[in-house]
Amino acid sequence: MLLRLRDISRFYDHRPVFKNVSLDLRRGRVTLLCGPNGAGKSTLLKILAGLIKPSEGEVIFPAGEAPNVGYLDHRTFIYPTLSALDNLRFWADLRGAPSADEDLFPVLERMDLSDFAGEPAGLFSRGMAQRLNLARVFMQRPDLMLLDEPSNGLDQASLALLRAEIKKAGEDGTCIVWITHSPDQDKGRADEIALLDKGALRVYPAVP
Repeated sequence: MLLRLRDISRFYDHRPVFKNVSLDLRRGRVTLLCGPNGAGKSTLLKILAGLIKPSEGEVIFPAGEAPNVGYLDHRTFIYPTLSALDNLRFWADLRGAPSADEDLFPVLERMDLSDFAGEPAGLFSRGMAQRLNLARVFMQRPDLMLLDEPSNGLDQASLALLRAEIKKAGEDGTCIVWITHSPDQDKGRADEIALLDKGALRVYPAVP
């Protein structure tokens, strides 16, 4: 067990976003988090990332320490004046990770960006910027990967790349929580579906 949520609630101005949510996250499993707009999916992801605290309840780390988290939200966290390579180098240096070209080029290659390694990221299309942002997350080799609508801005080829990388990360033992608005298309790539709706969370096996 990597992480447990027990009876988590979150309030904004005394208004409940969700109440008494519990969820177990295990290594090597992919959880699709879905539900209507405004249900609190992004808020729940931020609690999992440790960016905000729950109003009530517990976040439990059975191993005794918080996992290494890779988090992607709606912002790209890309510096437009830096090249694709230098963006990755900045994030690698920030985390104390290897940042030589030979360490970073394979990550760009995985996202089909190696031909654009030296170009300023500010010239990238939305899809290319999103792929660079995904490269930043995959580069971390996180224990827990949190993806908030990662398919936004991706064309079909880039979407296929994303899904292949999610599959590979799960097979390598990464725990993945993935917000999607297309559960019918993505459920075959997940182990379970967590439906957040009307303040409650229900978890079902993902049946292709």
